[in-house]
Amino acid sequence: MNMAPKNSAGAVMAFDFGLKRIGVAIGNLELGIAHPVTTLQVETNVERLAAVEKLVAEWHPTQFVIGEAQYESPVTNEPHPIAHLAKKFGNRLTEQYHLPVNYVNEFLTSAEAARQLHEQGVKIGRSQSQKVQTSQKALLDAVSAQIILQAFFDERQAQKNMKARDAA
Repeated sequence: MNMAPKNSAGAVMAFDFGLKRIGVAIGNLELGIAHPVTTLQVETNVERLAAVEKLVAEWHPTQFVIGEAQYESPVTNEPHPIAHLAKKFGNRLTEQYHLPVNYVNEFLTSAEAARQLHEQGVKIGRSQSQKVQTSQKALLDAVSAQIILQAFFDERQAQKNMKARDAA
């Protein structure tokens, strides 16, 4: 996890990056609580950046967090292909907005999001119509982004606690 920024205030926008959908969450550095916002259903870089531009204009983030698939393919021992694309997305955000981009291991965030949604009575499954499935997957991606952002906040708080304990 890259903990580059030292400021302790402002909005943080997080992304669960995917080729067809990108879950988005927002939170405040001071509060350290993440909230799902939306899922961008886009497939081209132009569409992605235009959709992100609208969100940035609305939320005015001071930094970004992107879920990073850090696990390797069991067949090829290569990093997950989406990891490279998520990094490219992060590089585009840095170039466009000149804001810090942090990466958080997203391993099992979709499974955790599905578990949380199931506890709330939302079932993600194939038994529903295609339209309902698409809506549920979008919700799943937004909650995954929330989990990614909350992990960033939790790690940041743990580091603060360790520094305070070491200083005492």
